[in-house]
Amino acid sequence: MQELLSILIQNSTRLIALNEFQYKRYFFNEIEFEQKLIGLVGARGVGKTTALLQYLDTLDVSFDKKLYISADMIEISEHSLFEIAHFFELYGGKLIVIDEVHKYKDFEKDLKNIYDRLTIKCIFSGSSAIKLEHAKADLSRRAFIYRARGLSFREFLELKFSKRFDSFTLDELLENHLKISASFMKEFKPLEHFKEYLESGYYPFYFDDKKRYKQKLETTINTVIEVDLPSIFSIKYENVINLKKLTKLICSSVPYKINISELSKRIGIHRDRLYLYIEYLTRGSIFTTLTSKAKGDNIFAKPEKLYLNNPNLYYTYCQDAQKGTIRESFFLSMLSLNHDVNYTKIGDFLVDDKQIFEVGGKNKSFKQIKDEPNSFVVADDIESGFGNKIPLWLFGFLY
Repeated sequence: MQELLSILIQNSTRLIALNEFQYKRYFFNEIEFEQKLIGLVGARGVGKTTALLQYLDTLDVSFDKKLYISADMIEISEHSLFEIAHFFELYGGKLIVIDEVHKYKDFEKDLKNIYDRLTIKCIFSGSSAIKLEHAKADLSRRAFIYRARGLSFREFLELKFSKRFDSFTLDELLENHLKISASFMKEFKPLEHFKEYLESGYYPFYFDDKKRYKQKLETTINTVIEVDLPSIFSIKYENVINLKKLTKLICSSVPYKINISELSKRIGIHRDRLYLYIEYLTRGSIFTTLTSKAKGDNIFAKPEKLYLNNPNLYYTYCQDAQKGTIRESFFLSMLSLNHDVNYTKIGDFLVDDKQIFEVGGKNKSFKQIKDEPNSFVVADDIESGFGNKIPLWLFGFLY
C-alpha cells in the first residue's frame, strides 16, 4: 500500500502542477470548502475536474498532504476508496479528492465510512445521474452537494474576452433589463456572439480546440450513454443503442408534439421502458423535461415537453433542429439552475409559479399572454427590449 500511495501522490502532484486553466466557474466560489464531505455533481465536460485541481492548487498545504485520484484509475482497482483514504490519513494526509466517483462500485459505503470513521476531508465528483439523496449510505445527510452546469452566456463572454461581467437575479433583470442591456452594449455586440454561444459555447472545452468541438462533444455524449449511465443504472449493452436512438429522435421533434406511443413504437420498446430511458437521459444531462406543476416528480408521467439539455446538443446532433426549439432550450437551461420552471398552457414557461414567459423571434407579440398579469415576451434577434419585452440573450447573465 505504501508503494501505491507513492505512485498516487506523484500522479496527483503532476496533475495539479500541469493544470493551467485559470478561469474559475460560477460554482467555484459557491462551494464551502471547509466542510468535511463535499460532492460536486454535473454533466461530463462542464469543468468539474478542472475546478477540483484548481482548488488543490490554491490549497496552502504540501503536495504529500493533498491527494487527487480518479475512481477509474487501474492502480486503485484492488483497494476500496476507504482503504486508500485511511492509509493516506495515516501518513499525514489532510484532503483527498475522488473524481468520477460513480465509476467505483459501492462508492456510497466508502464515502460514508470516510466521513464517519476518519478525520480527513473528502471532496468527490460524479455524474449528474447519480442520485445521492436516495443512496444506500444516505449521503445527502452527510455531504454538501453542489451541482455544476455548463457555461452561461456570461461565462462564455468572460472566457472569450478575458474580462469579468456581472450576473443578475431574475427580478433585477425583469425590472432593469433596458439599463442592463445598454451597459453591456457598450462592451460588446450581443447578437454577434450569441449565435456562436448557442452553437458551441456551453462546454468549456470549446476554448481548447474550437475546430474539433462538435466532434469532442459527440464523443463526450457517447461516453455518457455508453459508460456513465450503464454503470449507474445497470443498463445492458444491447439497450444502449436504444438510448442513442431516442436522443436522435428527440433532435428532430418539436417539444410540444412529443408522442410517447409513437416514440416507443419507433424505438421498439414498451412505454414504461421509454419513460425509464427518458429519466436516465434526463439525469445524465442529455435531456431536460418540462412538466406541469401538478404532475410532480413521477417518472411515469408523460412530460409536457422534452428538450435536449442545451442548444449545443441540437447543433451537434441535429440537421434540422427548429430555431424555436433551440431558443426554448437556451431559456430553460439558464432559468432551471435557480428557479422552478414548469409547463403552462398559456405561454411557454411558468417560472416560480408566478411569472409567465413566451419565447420567440424579434417580432413575437403579446397576443397569447396579453390578458395574463406578470407575463413577459422573451425575444431573440434584438439587442434591447422595452417594457415587458426582453432580449433572449440577456437571460444568459443569470449565473
